[in-house]
Amino acid sequence: MIPYGRQEINQADIDAVVSVLESDFLTQGPQVPRFEQSVAAHVGAKHALAVNSATSALHIACLALGLGKGDWLWTSPITFVASANCGLYCGAKVDFVDIDPHTYNLCPKALETKLERAERQGRLPKVVVAVHLCGQPCDMQSLHLLSNRYGFKLIEDASHAIGAKYQGEFVGNSCYSDITVFSFHPVKIITTAEGGMAVTNDQYLAERMNLLRSHGVTRDSELMTHEADGPWYYQQVELGFNYRMTELQAALGTSQMTRLDEYVARRNTLAARYDNLLSELPLTTPWQHPDSYSGRHLYVIRLHLDRLKVSHREVFESLREQGIGVNLHYIPVHSQPYYQTMGFNKDDFPEAEQYYSEAISVPLFHTMTKCQQDEVVNALKNALGDT
Repeated sequence: MIPYGRQEINQADIDAVVSVLESDFLTQGPQVPRFEQSVAAHVGAKHALAVNSATSALHIACLALGLGKGDWLWTSPITFVASANCGLYCGAKVDFVDIDPHTYNLCPKALETKLERAERQGRLPKVVVAVHLCGQPCDMQSLHLLSNRYGFKLIEDASHAIGAKYQGEFVGNSCYSDITVFSFHPVKIITTAEGGMAVTNDQYLAERMNLLRSHGVTRDSELMTHEADGPWYYQQVELGFNYRMTELQAALGTSQMTRLDEYVARRNTLAARYDNLLSELPLTTPWQHPDSYSGRHLYVIRLHLDRLKVSHREVFESLREQGIGVNLHYIPVHSQPYYQTMGFNKDDFPEAEQYYSEAISVPLFHTMTKCQQDEVVNALKNALGDT
């Protein structure tokens, strides 16, 4: 089976992890700050906070921005559920904004229309989570202008997009947002096995997230309510969480960071080859905005079902039967049973529903060979049948 995504672990990665196992620190040692510094320096951010998952990063990002009971978080319906759940964790309410039919990211025009209506109703969002689906950055300049006009905070969910660029600069530089979140799950561009990171240029937000990721406990005298009882003393000043990253994960991440640009370049080369090989088939290949350089975490095709004699499901199942590990990213969040109980209807976001009815993620990973890619294309041709 050719998987839709696959990590690469080389000898340098193994040596980095083994060196930690042989050291004095398995957690809360020098490797986590080193990894944070490598990511911050690469993307051009002032502060980076490593955590145990991108979900945790989204949670503490929302808390640091003051999201709470009675507030609203808006995001795209085409994302993993974590992009929305982070608002619920904070006691906030969640709503969605339909996607752009070309980029599949949150649509700025749909957002503006919804904001105009929400302002009249007195229910503007406090936080908007912009998801860089497949690694292609959202139209952050437009979203930033809207955030200034309507007063909401912006989080970039760049779980798919480390190494991507927007307007020639790396995603994560926080030029247009308050906080950016990365994921290091094994199917992502680089991995720490599990793990995530939040980056920001705001020192206050960085300090808040640092506190929240480790139980709300501090040894910083400036954050304490009174003078320390002694050198052993610490205080819990917030209700925080155990979201820390281990030294093993951080060492692996630092090693992987040395190959990040190579990985993204290879993914873009493979995507361009897919574009060429699939150009005559009854499907839409991913469109790339000229302002963006995608991380190419995923390669999503959309079937032209009106030109096919087989259904979306039949194509998907045929590919799986032929040993191609396709997937579908994502089932619209508002259609999930948990969100249906909140009153969402499946037809609330028509572009998202149309996307879901046609989309298939085909394999793309940086170690993929041309022979494997040809196998995917041939299997796809077979699955589509006569048109």
